This record gives sequence, C-alpha cells and structure tokens, in this order.
Amino acid sequence: METLQAIYQHQLIAIIRGVPPKDAVKIGSALKEGGIRLVEMTLNSPDAFESIRLLSRELGREMKIGAGTVLDPEAAFLSIQAGADFILSPTVKAATIEMTKRYGKVSIPGAYTPTEILSAYELGADIVKVFPASGPGYIKDIRGPLSHIPLLPTGGVNDQNIAAFKQAGAVGFGIGSSLVDGKAEVTPAFLRELTAKAKNYVAALEQTMK
Repeated sequence: METLQAIYQHQLIAIIRGVPPKDAVKIGSALKEGGIRLVEMTLNSPDAFESIRLLSRELGREMKIGAGTVLDPEAAFLSIQAGADFILSPTVKAATIEMTKRYGKVSIPGAYTPTEILSAYELGADIVKVFPASGPGYIKDIRGPLSHIPLLPTGGVNDQNIAAFKQAGAVGFGIGSSLVDGKAEVTPAFLRELTAKAKNYVAALEQTMK
C-alpha cells in the first residue's frame, strides 16, 4: 500500500520519542499488536537513524515508518536513507519539503496559523500537521476557509477526544506521550500495557466510522 493511502486509511500515527534503538522495535511490535500501522520515530531520540533503520527492516512490511522532528533537508535525506516512508516536522521549511518530495516520500510539515498552513500546502506538503493541536474547535475553524487542505492534529489528542477531532475534519492524528511514554522502562508489562492502549485508540477511532 502506498504511504499516503496508508495514512488516510489507518490515521493513527504513534510517536516514539526518546527511545534508544534497542527498544524501538519492541515498542513498534507492541503497537502493531494493538492495531497501529503508522509510527513516527523522532530524530531527537538516541541514535534515531538506527532506530528508523531497524523499524523499517523488522516491521516495514506491515507498518509505515516515519521520521519526526525533522528540522532540515539534511535530516530528511538521512531519514529517507535509513528507510523512512514519511517525514514530519514541527515547522514549515521549504527545503525540507522539497527534499522529501524529491525522493518520493510523504511530507507532513507542522504549522499552526492559517497563513502557515496554506504556505506549507502550497510548498508541496501532502498533509499539514497542526501543531500544537489546541482543540477540535480550532480544526473546524481552519477547515472553514481551508477545506481543501488535509490536516493532522498532533499534541493534545487522546482516546477521549479523538472522535471530536475526527468530526472536526482531521484526516489523521499524531499520538504522543498519551500512548507511548518514552521515559518509561521497557519491560514486558510496559509492552503489554502499550498494546492494550493501542487497541483502545484503534477502537475509539473505529467508533467514529460507524
């Protein structure tokens, strides 16, 4: 399945932050068991490119692997070389979008204001990450004049409010520490709990489609 199609279908992007390579695949596998098919490995994690490489090698047939917190085109290039299928940034940088698209990958820069969101889309973004996501009402307001731009709220989305974000018009969701606690010790109990939380998110999203 093409990456953009997979994002539109599965919608939930689990953000893995602060985790070393030795734990990245364990966490990715636990998320997969819970039904998650999209993960983002942030570059401000220890040896993040190695984590992306391992995730892509071990789970890339069943999941799409993204690189997050990508701040410049050089980091985008290295992420793609490591196996990233999509590139996420907290800000809008034309050169990063250009590098991502040059290699045929999905570009998801982060923006907040209507001007930033439109600029990101005009520069070639496939989806615009609304960061920080202040609430479903803001997504609805942005969708008024900019209904042609696909929005992916990140930060503040959880299994209790995801239905409201979906109803507001979001096409996907970046789910951070409310799903993956990057500071916790990666024990068997942690991984079981992570799978259970992932299942809750998937079930909450499925409820919005009925």
